[in-house]
Amino acid sequence: MTDYQLLIDLHMNTKRQGPGGDEETELALKLAKIDRSDPLKVADIGCGTGASTIVLAQHLPKAHITAVDLLAQFLVALEEKAQNLGLADKITTHAGSMAALPFDEESLDLIWSEGAIYNIGFTRGVKDWQRFLKVGGILVVSEITWITSSRPDEIQRYWAQEYDEIDLASAKMGILEQNGYAPMGYFVLPEYCWLENYYQPLQDRFEAFLNRHDHGQAARAIVAAEKQEIELYERYKSYYSYGVYIARKLN
Repeated sequence: MTDYQLLIDLHMNTKRQGPGGDEETELALKLAKIDRSDPLKVADIGCGTGASTIVLAQHLPKAHITAVDLLAQFLVALEEKAQNLGLADKITTHAGSMAALPFDEESLDLIWSEGAIYNIGFTRGVKDWQRFLKVGGILVVSEITWITSSRPDEIQRYWAQEYDEIDLASAKMGILEQNGYAPMGYFVLPEYCWLENYYQPLQDRFEAFLNRHDHGQAARAIVAAEKQEIELYERYKSYYSYGVYIARKLN
């Protein structure tokens, strides 16, 4: 089994594949000032197993949501959830890359992406996806963000290696403005979105994951990397988080 397949296996049955929370999804939706009575066309990009997709479907009664993820296994889990909740008719899944989206230009009212835009980079994502939004359409993305102007060298080096587009919210707002958006709102995910909603359920899976893979070297390396990330967050959580950005397409 490849490292990629091992990562899928570790994250497969978790509600979230990154930090977030249902309340935070609802807050972002409120800040977006969407008319919930409209028959909206929505894309949830990098949806994973659909935590945000389900919330959107529950709170946008006339919307139809296309949930996009590279991993078909995650989309099967989303489809099962949607069926069990009576939401299957509101959600269509699409297995494919966020770099090659299946939408017509200016066809979407809302683009949503929680904890996923880093896969192609924030700048490329907001620039490339802009053409799929109608004029006046809304973009909502969460993105790893420095929340202080300076930070210790250890965590600076770690994130410079992991994702070199990490930056302050002011820089991210500038990127949005330079690419045809008007920022509408911003907030920082609180600690429980990391610790209780994401890291703890992941930690609870480590032992069974290692047992399934006979404590092999590759499986142990994945768990060690996850443990390092968790330890760094616990030590340096006052310096970074996910920022949630809400912006409107201008023209």
